[in-house]
Amino acid sequence: MKLIRMRPPPLLKKGDRIGLAAAARKISRKELEAPIEIIENRGFQVVFDDRLFASENQFAGSDELRADYLQRMLDDESIKAIFFVRGGYGSVKIIDRLNFTKFKKNPKWIVGYSDATVFHSHITRNLGIQTLHASMPINFSGNTPTALSSLFDTLAGEVLKYVLSQHALSKTSDAKGILTGGNLSVLYSLLGSNSFPKTAGKILFLEDLDEYLYHIDRMMQALKRAGKLDNLAALVVGGMTEMNDNSIPFGKTAEEIIKETVEEYNYPVFFGFPAGHMAENRVLIMGGMLSIESEEKVHFHFK
Repeated sequence: MKLIRMRPPPLLKKGDRIGLAAAARKISRKELEAPIEIIENRGFQVVFDDRLFASENQFAGSDELRADYLQRMLDDESIKAIFFVRGGYGSVKIIDRLNFTKFKKNPKWIVGYSDATVFHSHITRNLGIQTLHASMPINFSGNTPTALSSLFDTLAGEVLKYVLSQHALSKTSDAKGILTGGNLSVLYSLLGSNSFPKTAGKILFLEDLDEYLYHIDRMMQALKRAGKLDNLAALVVGGMTEMNDNSIPFGKTAEEIIKETVEEYNYPVFFGFPAGHMAENRVLIMGGMLSIESEEKVHFHFK
């Protein structure tokens, strides 16, 4: 299968403007004080207005407000990256309200994870533009220095390379492909829509938080029955964090559930990648060309 490279937005330089957006759960000014300082200390200007702190029940304002706010940032050519300030739930409610015409002509880095999977998947599938699966401002204070550095260094153009230990559950061999995926629960919610990523020939990344183990199994079965796991170049599994179980145990960990679901396929499966809901949330380039070399350790290299 021919590997078609996706377009990266322009790299950032000191003094560039980074917009902050809330597409899902609401956030307060106080929660953003320390993250804004971190971004400014890296040499960037932070852009937002009072609508960032809107509130409608658990959401950062109404669907209309959140979409209009984000649309203005997508269209503003002076903004070179958009950081989603936090996840939660809500991005899927506004994705169809957005117009990406100007964004496609003048792309910028879209940065976030978890609920931001909606934007990663929609943009890479429909526009062929790379995005960054990375930590969000709400998490900055709790992130490791490595996680934060991987975000800002990638925005500045440093080549991403990771060397990780082999995981006991992994089925390893070399692999190469465009990276796609993100949060399993969010991907599950996108099934059947034009926002679900095309997975054939791709390297699929999955992570999740605070799910019941039988939910993990149900979602994996749904992806499998929909044919989304059939022809991957590889599967990479990140954090399966704070999983829940019932009084009668499911009997397997989230990682074991995933391993069992894809056991019949011949492609490599890598567990334990440090990305997702964790302090060591390292950057992944969605739509980026990823090469994986499995030796004594596993080498992940974006080219």
